[in-house]
Amino acid sequence: MTARLLLNIMQVLVVMLFSPLLKGVISRLKAIIQSKRGPSIWQPYYDLYKLFRKDEVISTDASWIFRAAPLVSFAVPLLVTLLIPVLTGFPLTWAFMGDMLGGGFILSLGGFFATLAAMDTASPYGQMGSSRTRMVSFLAEPVLMCVFFVVSLVAGATIPYIVNHAWYMGGKSVIYPSHVLVVIAFFMVILAETGRIPVDNPDGHFELAMIDESKSLEYSGKGFALIKWGGYMKLFVLMTIFMNVLVTPWGLATAVTAPALTLAVLSLLLKMLAGAVLIVIIESTLAKLRLFRVAEFLGMAFVISLLGLITYFIGV
Repeated sequence: MTARLLLNIMQVLVVMLFSPLLKGVISRLKAIIQSKRGPSIWQPYYDLYKLFRKDEVISTDASWIFRAAPLVSFAVPLLVTLLIPVLTGFPLTWAFMGDMLGGGFILSLGGFFATLAAMDTASPYGQMGSSRTRMVSFLAEPVLMCVFFVVSLVAGATIPYIVNHAWYMGGKSVIYPSHVLVVIAFFMVILAETGRIPVDNPDGHFELAMIDESKSLEYSGKGFALIKWGGYMKLFVLMTIFMNVLVTPWGLATAVTAPALTLAVLSLLLKMLAGAVLIVIIESTLAKLRLFRVAEFLGMAFVISLLGLITYFIGV
């Protein structure tokens, strides 16, 4: 029991420590492809260090929601970390406290609080970005529901550890058309939920075009640092689910030994590097969609997930 608690703590620390690195690698690779000098891969760590040392400026009209939103945005990805296989292929202490759908609801709680906080200070840009964010989330939810439904049919469960074990033991089931279609649909949702191109541009700073970034415009200092760090961890957690549960369920530790856990950490980092390369390729070859085209993008994701469901039932 003690060993599993320590492993949970280790998984949380891995997500906290390496999530800014994933952001830094993506930014660095994009700069290399665009023939720019670009920032260092350690730049997100410098930014967080600088923000934690600054004072906060909070509007006198802000309520407790504005002050609580950064803490919720920071804590939510860590709660999901307790439910998913980050380093181990065997269930840990809280593995059965929630399934993939429950993890999605927990992640959406952080976005919900961030949306309320953006409207709390009556900033026009925050309210505009909040309405756009809710629209994207509203369109992404049917896709997630359909994806989880297909996963539950194929793997026989929606608990991430059980799904990982089903794919790991299933062998060639990972190349079935239904599985491939679900993977594509889920990745499209990741791009939408984390504010990546083609849905949103995380590097853009034009207020009228912002979607996800506009929710944090009124924050500064420690609050802004917690929101940014929470965003890094949200991307890392979703990519972990994508890689360790759906795409490459191999490389996780099967024993509580130092070599096995070290190999699991290295395997996870290699998977994150592969995911970063995929994101960079997409963001370097596609342009940001206009707002009304985002519905078409997520509508296509829903059709793909629905095709995955149909191909499963017809046995293709």
